[in-house]
Amino acid sequence: MSSIVIDGECLIRCGVEVAVGHKEFMAEAVRLATESVERGWGGPFGAVLTRDGEIIARGQNRVLLTGDPTAHAEVETIRKASQLLNPEAPTISEEHQNEGTLEYVPRPDGSPDPVPERARMFQGCSIYISGAPCPMCMSAIYWSRIDNVYFSCDLDATRKIGFDDAFQYEDFQKPLDQRRIHIEQIYPELGAHAYEAWEAKPDRHAY
Repeated sequence: MSSIVIDGECLIRCGVEVAVGHKEFMAEAVRLATESVERGWGGPFGAVLTRDGEIIARGQNRVLLTGDPTAHAEVETIRKASQLLNPEAPTISEEHQNEGTLEYVPRPDGSPDPVPERARMFQGCSIYISGAPCPMCMSAIYWSRIDNVYFSCDLDATRKIGFDDAFQYEDFQKPLDQRRIHIEQIYPELGAHAYEAWEAKPDRHAY
């Protein structure tokens, strides 16, 4: 197993991204976050997605620029990476659904996943973020199957500058009838039709 030392930090060439690059990747995420503030695009949040020690996509908060409350740095980064890694994006035809991030990979040994194969998504990638992810972005990271998450400022620091992401994590731990937003299940028999259509589709692509 070979290794390379750069500025006193070591990168082991074994397919796992380690110490080298961490500071540089985080510095780029913070640069993007600062640019977002200076240009009035959104809050102080930036992110980069990396694979094999290289940046493959960048994103920054653009909520004020777009009026889109989901335009967070992590989501923007994942969207850009998706377009880059999927040649037919943003519209992928069914015959190309086993390519790019949708390429099937077997479930890991010992996984409780009932499906034997799922889309690869962003396995093998890491994301660097100027601030700890909000629940929406953390969910996007889980769905993306990103291997590693690195953040600079924590939720307490984020709360102190007026972005209270922590309350959502706290709210999710409460029963539905105690949450800040009214949540109620209605007409489950209607929704069941769409679920049945998915189950009946013989060529459904598990993701």
